[in-house]
Amino acid sequence: MIKRIVVLLWLGCLVCFATTAVAKEYRIGVLAKNGPVKAMTMWQETGNYLSAKLPGNVFTVVPLDFDAVFPAVKDGTVDFFLANSSMFVTAKVKYGARAVATMINSRQGQPLKSFGGVIITLSENDAINNMSDLKGKTFMAVKKSSFGGWQMAFKELLDAGIDPAKDCAKLDFGGKHDNVVLAVLNEAVEVGTVRTDTLERMAATGALELDEIKIINPQKHVDFPFLCSTALYPEWPLARTKSVSEELAAQVLAALKQLTPSDTAAQKAKIMGWTKALDYGPVEELQKKLKVGAFSK
Repeated sequence: MIKRIVVLLWLGCLVCFATTAVAKEYRIGVLAKNGPVKAMTMWQETGNYLSAKLPGNVFTVVPLDFDAVFPAVKDGTVDFFLANSSMFVTAKVKYGARAVATMINSRQGQPLKSFGGVIITLSENDAINNMSDLKGKTFMAVKKSSFGGWQMAFKELLDAGIDPAKDCAKLDFGGKHDNVVLAVLNEAVEVGTVRTDTLERMAATGALELDEIKIINPQKHVDFPFLCSTALYPEWPLARTKSVSEELAAQVLAALKQLTPSDTAAQKAKIMGWTKALDYGPVEELQKKLKVGAFSK
């Protein structure tokens, strides 16, 4: 009996060892637009969630700044990555990345699969009422690489016959969405553009009153609750690099689709969940129009 128990324990240890030995680590690069600490706070639980849902695999979250995303995808130092929709398209065209799932964002308790940009000035500024009035004015966006905080509005401006680099008195970049809004409120610039929901979020915290702001080129979209000046584009995707198999990608998608708003991973990330990857073709067309990202000269 004792020998049998010893043998069973020994076999059990072998099984545990074998399970641990075959476990494979997958690295998820996350665009840390607000710094690595916040990125880890938001997304580490998603890595833990996938590790629990796909036994035998460990998903590690790696925060990446804007300049580190493409090298990580190109060199294969990450297996999956989460970045804005425009950055994904660049990685798709240049490095063979593929979208796995699209984020269902949570904005003021509403599930949203798409977002846009909003162009603003002070409500009391009678000299600026439409797109043509932007000529000769000072303009601020977030970053050149910011999809919702620059590129969406840039396309709308070009479609209206305005080249901000040539037609505006000054084109500047504030680095963060809130900085752009504050620059407009403080009259450091006359016009700014940020991602949709930024204004409503800041209003909810008391940082501004919405009646202080005038929306330029206002757009109405069905079932979209936020002030907007542009077309809507699909939310951020979780994407895979070319080395990741379709089989693993399908397993990751299936696991993410099971995520509910009450799960810790969703609450930490401030999202509702995930859905199958949406069509990012319109994002690619935007890049072609602007000659940015994968189509920059």
